[in-house]
Parts: sequence; structure tokens; C-alpha cells
Amino acid sequence: MAGLVVRRGGRRVLHGLSFAVGSGSVVGLLGPSGCGKTTLLRSLVGVQRIESGRARVLGQPPGSSALRDQVGYVTQAVSVYRDLTVAQNVRYFAALQGAGARDVAAAVHAVGLTDQADQRVERLSGGQASRASLACALVGDPQLLVLDEPTVGLDPVTRESLWTYFRSLADRGVTLLVSSHVMDEASRCDSLLLMREGRLVAQLTPAELLRRTGASTPDEAFLRIIREQDTREAEGEPA
Repeated sequence: MAGLVVRRGGRRVLHGLSFAVGSGSVVGLLGPSGCGKTTLLRSLVGVQRIESGRARVLGQPPGSSALRDQVGYVTQAVSVYRDLTVAQNVRYFAALQGAGARDVAAAVHAVGLTDQADQRVERLSGGQASRASLACALVGDPQLLVLDEPTVGLDPVTRESLWTYFRSLADRGVTLLVSSHVMDEASRCDSLLLMREGRLVAQLTPAELLRRTGASTPDEAFLRIIREQDTREAEGEPA
């Protein structure tokens, strides 16, 4: 990704973002709500028009047909058929990916919905419906998972279970790009992309974040980076 610029509704939303991520890692895309995280993820999966810059996903342009069975994408909004059961939804996406029944069962189990597999999504809680969307993205064998705030609204036990599963996927060579506005999830990632107002503030590891700022928590560290940036801008230095 080099010099990525995205404009929506006549307003520039992403301002020349440049970064690269390694395979087999969990990358946290962190920043406050409205900073451009979702727009960046949409750009990477090919559903957002890019004004300028160069973007490559697994060596291909975003949205390329070659990526259809290589990339799993979970939006913030529930993106499954509410009048179908959990299992029916996952089987549908499995058929698109060429995956089998074993993959369906594994995906449903991974998100903790085995007991609800035969329930229609419309009868599930909001958190359960979000997990059904996640199961559809997990089915098959994606090499990249793009997850837009997948743990929002989930109880602590389910959140812990999902992060454990994310780690197991990374250990198998899958790359995960996980957005969140909850800074305490930073410690679960291998590397971090910190965003603010459509710009990349820093790319570093969780340990480097704390060491660089001298902070004891990711929240405090992010705020210190923002204050440093504001001070430089006020003094006329480049951000």
C-alpha cells in the first residue's frame, strides 16, 4: 500500500496512507470511531473506489477475481440472510468457496454457535448474529481475513475465544487485519496500524508502542502519540 487516497462524498477521507503487513500475523487497525478504518478496509477488499495510490492484496489489485477464495471480509453490519439458519448461511458461503461440510462445522464451532446452528439468524441476539457473519468469512481456507470491529458487542468469554482462534489462524499462516476502537485489544496483535483523521499515525508493535511513549497502557500510549503530533503541528513541524 503506497500513497492511498480515498475521497467519499467529495471529501478526502484517507490521506496518502502507506504501509505493508507480513503474512501469518495479526495486525490491529486501531483508532477512534470515524478516523477512516472502515474506508481503508473497504478499499483493501475492493468495494471502495481508490482515487490514487497503489494497493496490492496478496500480490493482486483489490477486488481481483483471483482473490475471491483468498480473502474473507466481515463488515460491522450483520451481512447474512436473516431468514436462513446459521448453518444454511455458512453452507451457502462454503459453496461459493468450494468448501465442504467439515469446513462448515469448523467455522460454526469457531464462533461458538454450534448449539444455535439450526436457528434462523433473525431469532439470534445481536452478538450471535455478528458471530454468524464471522463464521461465513471463516469458512474455506482464506489467506487474508479483513475483520471490521468483529468483537464489538460480544461478551468477554466470546471475545477471548475469538482472539484465541484468531491467533491459531495466524499460527497457520493466515494474515488477519482486525479493526477496533478498543485500545486494550492492541496487546493481542503482532503489529499495529494507528490511525487518526484519515492518516496513519504510526506502524509499530505493541511493545514498541509502550516503549516509545513510556506509557503503561495502550490507551495512554495512543493519547501521548496524539499529543506529540498536535504539538508538532502547532509548532509548524511535519506531523
